[in-house]
Amino acid sequence: MGARIPHPAAGMRATDPLGILLRPAANGILGSNLKPFAGFMLKTAQQIRPLSLRVRGSAAASQRKLFSPKAAAAKSGEVVRIAVLGASGYTGAEIVRILANHPQFDIKVMTADRKAGEQFGSVFPHLISQDLPRLVAIKDADFSGVDAVFCCLPHGTTQEIIKGLPRHLKIVDLSADFRLRDINEYAEWYGHSHRAPELQEEAVYGLTELHRDDIRNARLVANPGCYPTSVQLPLVPLVKSKLIKLTNIIIDAKSGVSGAGRGAKEANLYTEIAEGIQSYGITSHRHVPEIEQGLTDAAESKVTVSFTPHLMCMKRGMQSTIYVELESGVTASDLYEHLKSTYEGEEFVKLLHGSSAPRTSHVAGSNYCLMNVYEDRIPGRAIIISVIDNLVKGASGQAVQNLNLMMGLPENMGLQYQPLFP
Repeated sequence: MGARIPHPAAGMRATDPLGILLRPAANGILGSNLKPFAGFMLKTAQQIRPLSLRVRGSAAASQRKLFSPKAAAAKSGEVVRIAVLGASGYTGAEIVRILANHPQFDIKVMTADRKAGEQFGSVFPHLISQDLPRLVAIKDADFSGVDAVFCCLPHGTTQEIIKGLPRHLKIVDLSADFRLRDINEYAEWYGHSHRAPELQEEAVYGLTELHRDDIRNARLVANPGCYPTSVQLPLVPLVKSKLIKLTNIIIDAKSGVSGAGRGAKEANLYTEIAEGIQSYGITSHRHVPEIEQGLTDAAESKVTVSFTPHLMCMKRGMQSTIYVELESGVTASDLYEHLKSTYEGEEFVKLLHGSSAPRTSHVAGSNYCLMNVYEDRIPGRAIIISVIDNLVKGASGQAVQNLNLMMGLPENMGLQYQPLFP
């Protein structure tokens, strides 16, 4: 959940840590110009001057105090008006769930072509309590009152749509359409030519903990894939520090069924996946070039990995078990200590203690990545285990984290949901 806000003393005004004016609800009745937040009534956008999107971030600012001259204006309570494209999918629904706890992102437009005209609560009854606009087709969406967009559309459909959006919009794209810098490599893995190469040159890869400086000043961010997030967070720092060899990196990854999306597919029927585990995309999964791109950048030389994903009979969650060879004189403890120092102070990436093994149930519903390092029985090798929720840190949570950065807001705003356990 978000940061706790103390109850104001009688007769006093209260502000949260962001300086937003709060008032207790009067007799539990919502006023026409107030919005509920953390038990208080929060001023809505109509009471606050419009947000400017043109101010760039300051690289001199600290990571935790974020990040630009815009931050001061945002802290005053200015609302960022959001559009969610492809809102009827799992990642779209997860964006809505997360933003229910975000005090400054307000959803104004939601698209879903097949569900156009429906109320969002009828598509996702677990979110019926949210006050949301009716779903519309993309062709009917009005972006004139919008500041930023989460694009949750399927791969291959996003490039032309984003190309047609107004240039003032900040955009986080959750598809794979802008993740690969090389448009020829994109065509090889996705089976068609890139339809917006000029935007590809502009796009910034949004693995938040590793690319903050670029993300802050970006207009278009390519949100990473779930597998690449779980793999690159542990491996990139180790590759950069030359603690592991660049050969014989083996990644055995497993994901919940929600990673395949909400579309009806025979392979995802309950009777097809229940009581079993199955490999897929063997030697040809589309996240391979994304992983190799990140590791190659870190190494400044070509890195090739062996990657095999597996579908697990669970709704959400992802585990990557990674086998690496150590450089001469390096121990598994050295890997652990380097990752611990790299992510010290990070809110969402944590190293477990001792021999504790990360589990997907430890991160369910949260934006956390948990990891640990183990000495292999084979001399000179180590095993790294990394877990995330594929729908949160692997998709929608990281997207919110990125847009917070782009808007000069605290990076953790709206993301402090703790994992749901058991």
